[in-house]
Amino acid sequence: MTDHQQRIHPVVDVEAPAPSTPLVPHGSATSEKGSPIQQRPPQRTIPVRPPPPPRKRSCCCKCICWTVSLIVVLLIILGATIGILYLVFRPQLPKYSIDSLRISDLRLNFDMTLYAKFDVKITANNPNKKIGIYYEKGGRLSVWYTNSKLCEGSLPKFYQGHQNITKLEVVLTGQTQSGSTLMSALQEQQQTGQIPLDLKVHAPVAVKLGKLKMRKVKILGECKLVVDSLSANNIISIKASNCKFRLKL
Repeated sequence: MTDHQQRIHPVVDVEAPAPSTPLVPHGSATSEKGSPIQQRPPQRTIPVRPPPPPRKRSCCCKCICWTVSLIVVLLIILGATIGILYLVFRPQLPKYSIDSLRISDLRLNFDMTLYAKFDVKITANNPNKKIGIYYEKGGRLSVWYTNSKLCEGSLPKFYQGHQNITKLEVVLTGQTQSGSTLMSALQEQQQTGQIPLDLKVHAPVAVKLGKLKMRKVKILGECKLVVDSLSANNIISIKASNCKFRLKL
């Protein structure tokens, strides 16, 4: 062995195939021909919500609709009934007139109250052909001078048939405070020969349609009179009379 040692170097085979990286990525598949098949990334599925169902009407709304409809139907039925009754019976208000007015007593008392007693004759005319009138208890007739009530009386209770004329005689009595002042005013007015008086009527009545007696209503009336005198036990002339009456349910 010589002094110089020989170094042995490995021989590299140039023709040997070099290691190569894999052509198919890890986790991929290949086809039968060997070509790689690309896998798509997983897709995210978004759920589709169905459209909300139409809202139903609440019970309260339905109740209101039914109530309004019922009221409208009842009003139509009521109007039709009233119209039929009107066409069948042709109702008219009764007519009243003041036939005479007599003063039995008109004096000043010791307590300075004014005492008055009037006798009034009235004619009540029912012009209806198919309607009768029941005059119920509680009817009142009163005589006023300006805002002071002189006397008052009760109307009789009776039944007035259709197309009937009834004569009534009503006695009115009353006492009024501040009699001296009222008496002086009446005496001054009497000198002119024209004394204004108001005769007021309040009569509860019930109407009879055929054989059916209806509910009570009220006849309210006022007759504006002008007389020539208020002397007791004398014939009093009614110079003017204007009566108006209305029906109150």
